[in-house]
Amino acid sequence: MTERCCNRPAEQTGREEIKQNLSVIRQTVAEAVEKAGRKEPPRIMAVTKTIPTDKINYAEELGIDLLGENRVQEFLGKYEQYSPRSEVHFIGSLQCNKVKYIIDKVSMIHSVDNMKLACEIDKRSAQHGKVTDILLEVNIGEELSKSGVQPSELKQLAADAAQLENVRVRGLMAIPPPGGGEIYFARMQELFEQLRLDRPETDVLSMGMSADYAAAIKYGSTLIRIGSALFGYRNYIK
Repeated sequence: MTERCCNRPAEQTGREEIKQNLSVIRQTVAEAVEKAGRKEPPRIMAVTKTIPTDKINYAEELGIDLLGENRVQEFLGKYEQYSPRSEVHFIGSLQCNKVKYIIDKVSMIHSVDNMKLACEIDKRSAQHGKVTDILLEVNIGEELSKSGVQPSELKQLAADAAQLENVRVRGLMAIPPPGGGEIYFARMQELFEQLRLDRPETDVLSMGMSADYAAAIKYGSTLIRIGSALFGYRNYIK
């Protein structure tokens, strides 16, 4: 595998390095898909937290067509500068009182882990005359410090959310514990396949980030979320 993370901070990466990083990512994806015996590669999402819009738009020029936003306020400040061809998903933790600010600007919300949030998305979607695609976030490591529905409660949440008229459950999302190996990806694949038995229309399994996306592809990820491997690492923790 050629997989690696960019070893330079994001503020120092220029266009040529972003281009090289994307080439490595695409090669790694192709190798992982071939090794797994898959027919279709996952979509590559560029995670844009703290990244200037000129670098994001350059990644789009290179063929990136999916952006992942983590923070409502930052997203609202950058949205108007994005290319109109951008597809944007919201992937960060989302409070109910912030849904109204993004509902008309994103095509999917990844971080739904309770019915209160799902109902708010449904309500705001109805006001805009749209149906919003969502993913159910699973706390696959059952970590107290992380959001996400517990695996044992996933089936009920999926059933309840599917009753909402302006929300469409498209699949699952997870951020496994660091250094947990492939066991969590394998478990997510099992949960995804179980969900598809009840709801065959579900087609998105969002897992795998800069350090582990090749392993996630092995276990059926259809969407990988890449930030530092593309743009460089971030020099802060918040």
